[in-house]
Amino acid sequence: MEHFLLQASIYLAAAVIAVPIAARLGFGSVLGYLAAGIAIGPVLGLVGADTEELQHFAEFGVVMMLFLIGLELEPRALWNMRHKLVGLGGLQIGVTMALVTAAAMAMGFAWQTGLALGMIFALSSTAIVLQTLSEKGLIQTGGGRSAFSVLLTQDIAVIPMLALLPLLAVQAAAGHDAAPHAEGAHGGSMSLVEGLPGWGATLVTLGAVAAIILTGIYATRPVFRFIHAARLREMYTALALLIVVGIAFLMNLVGLSPALGAFLAGVVLATSEFRHELESDIEPFKGLLLGLFFITVGAGINFDVLFGAPVLILGLTLGLIALKGAVLFVLGKLFGLKGRDQWLFTLGLAQAGEFGFVLTSFSVQTNVVSAELSQTILLVVALSMLVTPLLFLLYDALAKRIGTTAEAPPADEIDETGPVIIAGIGRFGQIVNRLVQSTGYRTIVLDHNMQTIQLMRRFGFKGFFGDPTRPELLHAAGLKDARVLVVALDDPDAAVRLVAYARRERPDLHIIARARDRTHVYRLFRAGANDIVREMFDSSLRAGRYVLENIGLTDFESAEAERAFKQHDRKAVRELAQLWDPERPIAENEAYLARARELERDLETQLTEILEGTRQDVA
Repeated sequence: MEHFLLQASIYLAAAVIAVPIAARLGFGSVLGYLAAGIAIGPVLGLVGADTEELQHFAEFGVVMMLFLIGLELEPRALWNMRHKLVGLGGLQIGVTMALVTAAAMAMGFAWQTGLALGMIFALSSTAIVLQTLSEKGLIQTGGGRSAFSVLLTQDIAVIPMLALLPLLAVQAAAGHDAAPHAEGAHGGSMSLVEGLPGWGATLVTLGAVAAIILTGIYATRPVFRFIHAARLREMYTALALLIVVGIAFLMNLVGLSPALGAFLAGVVLATSEFRHELESDIEPFKGLLLGLFFITVGAGINFDVLFGAPVLILGLTLGLIALKGAVLFVLGKLFGLKGRDQWLFTLGLAQAGEFGFVLTSFSVQTNVVSAELSQTILLVVALSMLVTPLLFLLYDALAKRIGTTAEAPPADEIDETGPVIIAGIGRFGQIVNRLVQSTGYRTIVLDHNMQTIQLMRRFGFKGFFGDPTRPELLHAAGLKDARVLVVALDDPDAAVRLVAYARRERPDLHIIARARDRTHVYRLFRAGANDIVREMFDSSLRAGRYVLENIGLTDFESAEAERAFKQHDRKAVRELAQLWDPERPIAENEAYLARARELERDLETQLTEILEGTRQDVA
């Protein structure tokens, strides 16, 4: 027990120290976890042989991650991805396998070993890539969606790969004096398909998949209602874990990937009203186990093998990244990816993946790959995963140089003009547009999200697809004669650029801009916006008034406090905007901080006087 507690303390302490440092330096959490594992494993030797056993447990984080991803994908969305799943993902796996197999045979390996290496290295890291895409907010970009499609295809492809490896061992034994291969990959574990003929194993497998689908459709709602009746919060968490663990166990019984089964269950439950409940219950376990998985990867790197042949190992790692990158770059171009999306797709998937550990272990057990060669394979897989966060940093640098306009798709031809131009039709812009149009005024709506524009058209509102920051699009929309421009873009930098450009072109134009926070207000103010609306300000004020009404103030007193706060804040923002310095953080701007404290004291005094005055009037 003491040993377990010591090991747990070491792993947690390493994560708590390394991950925040990596995040502060801009490297992301994944590199922090990997660095923590290297520190406590190969460098300090604080953890030892138990790392591999712990890694099998930590791989459950990948299972949970795919379950959560499935919850975000409705079956219809998955069907819409079929072309990328089969085409883009299938080609990536096939071409990469062929090239790696050819390279291995050129180095003197048998074709069976070469094909096994091709399968191992064709896969990318679902855990690292999706975690990093989510952290950077890139999962919904064109490159992010394409990367997800390929990762999903790879996870599905693990199943036939595991089925093919024993056949390679049979072929190898027929042509060479191979040693008798080991018992199965699972070494005596339970299996429903062991010993069955091919058609029987297929029926059992299909039955397991059907059981997951039918259970998700028909059984989850009654079970959730039953749990709800208990009024115990922890029972929701227990049920969520039961769903994921049970599916993983069932998939293992029929020889399928637990991650694939969890993903399938997530897709089935994506339309359920309990989806958000499941997400909130599983998320903490997923994050912790994924972090533990990355730490075990770092701790499992065998630096003795690396130091024994550093040029060979590093050359193989960089060669693998270069080869996969070249394949991904060409495929991205063939499938219409451009600019930043193409580089995100290329650099994001150029590494080997966690399923490479699984396939390597299985290859050794079936005598397709020797134990000595497996050490090199595992090291190349781990090092390529370790390099991945650095590849994302390279992508960030390239994305800044490429900019946003280089990859903009063709915009709609604008055949109308109006007195009001609305740039951005998200939640904020929609309300503005509906109010203005309902009063009889024509609006020209511009947005760079095609799905948003199409949805808007289905509700009877006309809009034009295109980047609102492009000058030619603004002029086509009638910037020269418009009376009001509403800037409601999600991107703060793009909003500032648009305001500055419109002010230069039309000094007399009235510009109303949406701001994300107070610093964004200052930037928009300097760019030339007339009216600036913080997206959460008015709703927060209303919520604050409700609080006052329910802790003792009258409705009138609460309304007066709200009004006074709003007026004072608007005055304070304009005054502080003069002291704001974009070159200095606010925490280091002493003049700004001193005046902000004075204004806050003035606000407290003013509100106290207002409340005392209203109470005297009532008395």
